Amino acid sequence: QVQLVESGGGLVQAGGSLRLSCAASGRIFGINTMKWYRQATGKTREFVATITNSGSTNYADSVKGRFTIIRDNAKNTVYLQMNSLKPEDTAVYYCNQVVSNGVRWNDYWGQGTQVTVSS
Repeated sequence: QVQLVESGGGLVQAGGSLRLSCAASGRIFGINTMKWYRQATGKTREFVATITNSGSTNYADSVKGRFTIIRDNAKNTVYLQMNSLKPEDTAVYYCNQVVSNGVRWNDYWGQGTQVTVSS
């Protein structure tokens, strides 16, 4: 079984920074794409950023130039560095990793971490 554990959320003032982490553990033979999503209260979950196993990245337009997704393959961890935070970035942030258990690739989600940006 594979587990994703997130950390790094919290309360920050507008213009501040936070760094989220998502570490995978368990029976892992490889990790393909790593992604971050977020869900604000009363809204549907939305894509934030993705990084492939070759290091290619893609971002939602709303976070381009402010957020950076980074992966550490040795630690099975993906990070989301968030700078110049805005109140509209307030949401629960979820990580997603596509992980191989040696037999097939499966989709896993973290438990979510709350990010609150005050104005």
